[in-house]
Amino acid sequence: QVQLVESGGGLVQPGGSLRLSCAASGFTFSRYDMNWYRQAPGKERELVAAITSASDSLNYADSVKGRFTISRDNAKNTVYLQMNSLKPEDTAVYYCNADRALGRLRLDYWGQGTQVTVSS
Repeated sequence: QVQLVESGGGLVQPGGSLRLSCAASGFTFSRYDMNWYRQAPGKERELVAAITSASDSLNYADSVKGRFTISRDNAKNTVYLQMNSLKPEDTAVYYCNADRALGRLRLDYWGQGTQVTVSS
């Protein structure tokens, strides 16, 4: 059974930091690219950060560059999102996503999300 379980969300003041974790099970984690998405109320889900299976390529949304860092530990089947200098506009539900292309087949798994609220 595939599972992606996010943790680490919560309420933080502007300028603060949070570290999100996503623990994966039920699939070969090391073969999947991993992504963090977020969705704010009334907005579409957006890609925040992405890391390839071997951690050889990282990508970030322009809105979080220089503030967020994605990393992974394939030995622990876990991906992280370190979020610094948080702003109120970072408030959203953050989702972990596992992604792998097998020829024409696309494998795609999602976590349940964790709420991040940035407010004073």
